[in-house]
Amino acid sequence: MGDAAGVGPEIILKSLAESEMYEISNPLVIGDRKILERAKSFVDSGLVIEAVKADQLNEIPYKHGVVHCLDLDLLPEDLPIGQVSPAAGDAAFQYLAKAIEMAKENSIDAICTAPLNKEALQKGGHMYPGHTEILADLTNTKDYSMMLSAPNLRVIHVTTHVGIIDAVKMINPERVYHVLKLAHDTLKKAGIESPKIAVCGINPHAGENGLFGYGEEEEKVIPGVEKAQAEGINAVGPLPADTLFFRAVRGDFDIVVAMYHDQGHGPVKVLGLDAGVNITVGLPIIRTSVDHGTAFDIAGKGIADEKSLMEAMRQAVELAPKKK
Repeated sequence: MGDAAGVGPEIILKSLAESEMYEISNPLVIGDRKILERAKSFVDSGLVIEAVKADQLNEIPYKHGVVHCLDLDLLPEDLPIGQVSPAAGDAAFQYLAKAIEMAKENSIDAICTAPLNKEALQKGGHMYPGHTEILADLTNTKDYSMMLSAPNLRVIHVTTHVGIIDAVKMINPERVYHVLKLAHDTLKKAGIESPKIAVCGINPHAGENGLFGYGEEEEKVIPGVEKAQAEGINAVGPLPADTLFFRAVRGDFDIVVAMYHDQGHGPVKVLGLDAGVNITVGLPIIRTSVDHGTAFDIAGKGIADEKSLMEAMRQAVELAPKKK
C-alpha cells in the first residue's frame, strides 16, 4: 500500500475499480483496511473492503467490486493526510516486508508497490533510500538494478538513489558489466533473443576522447562494456546521453544503460508520469512499482492518476511465473 499519508490508497482503489485488474489477476492489498475505507471517500468509491488473513488466500473469492486487504492494522484511522509521518513510514516498510516474505514462500506471485516517502521511511527507523534497496536487503540480493519501462523506452541504472558526486565514485567496470548482464538476461527472458543495449557516457558527449571530464569513460565504463561484448552481449557505448535516448525511442535499441538516477529518469518521465513503471531486476521475486512519488500535495483530493499503478500491475502479471 506504500505510504498511507500519500496517494497510494486512493490510486489503489481507482485501479481496482477497473474490471481489467480482476480479469488478469487476483489482486490482494497488503496494508491497513481502515486506511482504504477512509480513502473511499476521497475517490467516491462504492467498493467493498474485506479484511483477510494470510492463511485464507486460497479461499478468497476474488471478484470485481470487492477489495481484499491483508490487514496489518498498523495505523490510526486519523493519520494526517499529506504529511511526513514516522508511523506511516514504518508501516510502509512493514507492508513491503510482509509482501516479500509471502513472495519468497510463493504465497503470492508478484509484488506491485504504491509509492513510499523516503523521509518518512527513515524517520520510521528504516535507513534505506527506497523500495529497491529494501527488496535487495530482505532477499539477500547483491546484484540488482532499477529498470524503468515506458512506451518505446526501457532504461536500467548503474546507480540510483545517491548524489551525483557519489554516483560517479560508485561507477566501476564490474558494476557496468553486471548491469549490462542483468539487462541482457531480463530482456532475453522476456522473449528478445539478442537485446540491443546502449550504454550512456558519464560526461557530456561521453567525454569526447578526454575533452570533458577526467577519463571516467575510459576508466569506469569501457572495460565493463568490453567484458560484456566478449561474452556475446550485444552492447555498444559509451554514447552521448543527449542523443542516445532519442535513438532508443526511435527503436534503435531495446534498452539504455544510464549511469545515474536523473540521467535515466528524466527521459522516461518526459514521456509521461502515467506511463512509467519501475521494475527491480535481479531479485528472486517479481516486483514492479509506480514511477512517481507519494504526491503529498494532492493526497486526499481524489485527483491522483492511477494509470501508472495499473500499468505496473500489468507488468507484474506479464513478468510473474504462470500457473495452469
